Amino acid sequence: MDQQARQTDRREFIKYAGAATALSALAVPRVFASAGADHKLQIALVGCGGRGTGAVVDALTAASYPIKLVAMADVFQHKMDESVTALERQYQATPDLVHVPDEKKFIGFDAFKHAMDALQPGDIVILATPLAFRWVHFQYAIDRGLNVFMEKPLVADTPSANRMLDLAKKADAKNLKVAVGLMIRHCRARQELHKRISDGEIGDLIAMRAYRMHGPVGSCFSTSRPKDRDELLWQIERFHSFIWASGGLFNDFYVHQIDEVCWMKNAWPIKAQALGGRHFRGDNVDQNFDNYSVEYTFEDGSKFFFDGRTMIGTRNDMSSIVHGTKGSGIVSTSGHFPGNCRTFKTQNQDKESTVWRAKQPEANPYTMEWKDLLEAVTNDEPYNEVPRAIQACLVANMGRMAAHTGQEITFDDIQSCPHVMSPGVAEFTTGSPAPVLAGPDGKYPVPTPGVTVDREYGTA
Repeated sequence: MDQQARQTDRREFIKYAGAATALSALAVPRVFASAGADHKLQIALVGCGGRGTGAVVDALTAASYPIKLVAMADVFQHKMDESVTALERQYQATPDLVHVPDEKKFIGFDAFKHAMDALQPGDIVILATPLAFRWVHFQYAIDRGLNVFMEKPLVADTPSANRMLDLAKKADAKNLKVAVGLMIRHCRARQELHKRISDGEIGDLIAMRAYRMHGPVGSCFSTSRPKDRDELLWQIERFHSFIWASGGLFNDFYVHQIDEVCWMKNAWPIKAQALGGRHFRGDNVDQNFDNYSVEYTFEDGSKFFFDGRTMIGTRNDMSSIVHGTKGSGIVSTSGHFPGNCRTFKTQNQDKESTVWRAKQPEANPYTMEWKDLLEAVTNDEPYNEVPRAIQACLVANMGRMAAHTGQEITFDDIQSCPHVMSPGVAEFTTGSPAPVLAGPDGKYPVPTPGVTVDREYGTA
């Protein structure tokens, strides 16, 4: 495909993605008001892991309107129990905020429906399961007339991205508010930094770099499945280990910094080339590389370099930095919060060259993203973060695929990639075959750069 055709396809996709947000300006009935003036906002949690449980706390912390948790859903009883225990301890002084009766605690692949059925139109459901289920749950939330907070990342493949964009339009047509857990966009310090960069304080951005390097976290390493464990449920519980369930550690961990750097640039990359590999994996049977190095290229030729690593005993770094023609800036210093954002009149970023530094202490962006969503719900303001989040996920997919195939991957390549990583996900039940299966040695197919080049992994 020639360059002009690639750019046309990419621009059409961006136009398509933006159409969903534009729909939210249409005059449609206010959904929240339909619940009645005396209705107190209710929350249901679908996915009771650490991030879902944390999202409940963030919501209750941010709320200035009466709000409480009324239903919960998961496929694992122990996840449900752990979440309930953590929330009850957190809210010992105000137990009514998180008291969920046993009949509103649902277990199983259809539990999400029962939890959402416990809400009224205009309430909020938190979707915090592995991403493979995101579009299935989002569809049901729209059908029920619910506002949505969904955790990142949203998709591991392009067919799911297109489904999510179609659903975003339907959510807008119903005047539903939809937030995505890329909370850095709600950080007030980063918002000020973005404004300063956009206003030209450090000139045009010509190089950007980000690092997320630390030891193994989450479930990015997994050893062989015990023989008595259901294959599908075992993979879901170890979702970081499987690309179909999470986009691998690349998407789940790295999408934040990919999104924040592209935000500062006010652009998305058009192509990526990358390196990566598996070195000291031992008996681990997951599909991840333990190191990734991606070079993203923007349409103006500027570069964004991303390095990720999950290895024991190596140098740790979690930061994002941008370089402009008149200076430089720090987007993240050593994690998501606080950002300690700064701008400098040089590239060395020494104290003497500081132009601006974010005021401390900063507001927690995990709380601020909920504050912004709840204000949109209660004030009936247009609000849909799905199209922009899909862009961030596709750019993450682009870098991941470049590393896993050893090829240069353009935005058009990732947009047109037909690989459906979790076929039949809407019909999954206990005992359903998993989307990827181990070979006779108990190991799952891993990417083989230069060998499998049209998709990220073959069959075991």
